[in-house]
Amino acid sequence: MNEGLTREIRKIALQNAFEHDGKTQDKIILAKILGTKPEYRTKVKEIIGDISQIVSSVNQLSFDEQKKEIEENFSEILVPKEKIQEREGLPPLPNAEQGNVVTRFPPEPNGYPHIGHAKAAIINAEYAKMYGGKCILRIDDTNPEAERMEYHAAIKVGLDWLGIEFDSIKSTSDDMELFYEKAMELINSGKAYVCTCKRDDISKNRRERKNCKCSMSDIKQNNQGWKKMFEKYKPGEAIIRFRGDMKADNAVMRDPVLFRIIHEKHYTLGERYRVWPSYDFAVAIEDSNDGITHAFRSKEFELRKELIDTILDALNMRKPYQGFFSRLEFKGMPISKRILKPLIEEGKVSWYDDPRLPTLEALRRRGIKPQAIKKFVLSLGLTKANTLAPFDALEAFNRKFVDADSIRLFMVSKPKKLLVKGLPFLVVEIPNHPIKDMGKRKIEIDDRILISGEDAESVGENSQIRLLGLGNVMITKVGEQLEGEFVKDGNVLDIPKIQWVPEKNSHEIKILIPKQLFIEEEFNEDSLEELEVYTEPYYLKLKEGEEIQFVRFGYCRKDSQNQAIFTHK
Repeated sequence: MNEGLTREIRKIALQNAFEHDGKTQDKIILAKILGTKPEYRTKVKEIIGDISQIVSSVNQLSFDEQKKEIEENFSEILVPKEKIQEREGLPPLPNAEQGNVVTRFPPEPNGYPHIGHAKAAIINAEYAKMYGGKCILRIDDTNPEAERMEYHAAIKVGLDWLGIEFDSIKSTSDDMELFYEKAMELINSGKAYVCTCKRDDISKNRRERKNCKCSMSDIKQNNQGWKKMFEKYKPGEAIIRFRGDMKADNAVMRDPVLFRIIHEKHYTLGERYRVWPSYDFAVAIEDSNDGITHAFRSKEFELRKELIDTILDALNMRKPYQGFFSRLEFKGMPISKRILKPLIEEGKVSWYDDPRLPTLEALRRRGIKPQAIKKFVLSLGLTKANTLAPFDALEAFNRKFVDADSIRLFMVSKPKKLLVKGLPFLVVEIPNHPIKDMGKRKIEIDDRILISGEDAESVGENSQIRLLGLGNVMITKVGEQLEGEFVKDGNVLDIPKIQWVPEKNSHEIKILIPKQLFIEEEFNEDSLEELEVYTEPYYLKLKEGEEIQFVRFGYCRKDSQNQAIFTHK
């Protein structure tokens, strides 16, 4: 072991002992080293002996001797750390009154919900909870071309899984008649007009900041045009535009669209309506009409704040406070439907629950807990800085939730047979968790054991190994099959500790290991690894969806009787 690593181990051991009444433990120091130096995760057997020696040496020192060595060699340990005030929840809301805050989460049912939706839903729900207010789930279903009942249902399922409770649930399309009423108000006040220009001409005029001829039409002509949108005009032939400011630097204000004709069946309303409001118009009216006090959305909508406020001013309607936060994505895991849909159509990923994806269905299937997502989202706060988080940032939160409830099981890959002579028992009992009382499991055994091929390679003749939970074995023969003899009263401590499964009733499963979906802009063809392994028969007794920690491998979620999905280390 190199001198730098030895020094780091001793420093950590001294610090941990100093903070815990002069004593530390091998496993604590190993965990801390692997946390700061993950490159040693594959070299545990090489460093564990040195860690044990250093820990033993440190524990033999008196408290004063430990402190003296720290002062002489690691004085930085004694420098007082700046205390970071941990804040529960989100920062205070401006203009918020206890009991009178109303927020909303308005997802569009045009795709499967993902981590970005989770962030928006959690922030809005959490603020309502903080102030003893209300949070509304409003399904924004006013674009029949893109929306489907399948997506609507997926949103409800995802939010239920996250554990988010809403005080009321509605659909934006519930208020279509209200939208028409407000459209007439704008037309009759001269603040909106019917435009029959071609789409290219509209775009050109907006770029050049020029009014079109339609903007010169009078109120009577616009009323006639509005009526024709319901009876005569075809999709694309006419729209309603807000009379904004074609000279504005904010392009959103250059006479934006308020209504358009869509000739598609709505997934609940069928063909009842053909004139549909734009997002900006619908959200403005709904937020005001629903009594929303604080409306939060991702920062790409920030330029639309001016338009929404201007529409509400034009209608003499109450304006809510508008807040913005950054979108949330994981590195190499895009949330865009434009990217994800082709991957599914081309068969590169199986479905929206593929564990490589950032959708809520995929995260659930992978073994990410909803409590971890909430803690992770709230840890980010309300920053507007771009949030492209590494996935292991979420893993760190998830690990705290899965560790306490994950049963520990043995698992071997590329198995090698080990014939053990002299076993004194036919059944062994092993605790299901090293700390928590989760009961014990019985494993029936005979003299034929399977160990991992990697472990088998490191075993030599006349050396001892410890089969975890079983006992020490002296290896007498290596080759295609290993042979050994059970060592009664084996007390050799510094030997390899190896997991194992009984050959006679081992259960073969496949573990899916999701990896980063995209590297830079390229799809990673190796983003899903399949590992064939053998595990204990107890695996079959676990319920689908239960979390497991396979010893020395990582956390996995049982996907089926023959398949598990790797969650993370």
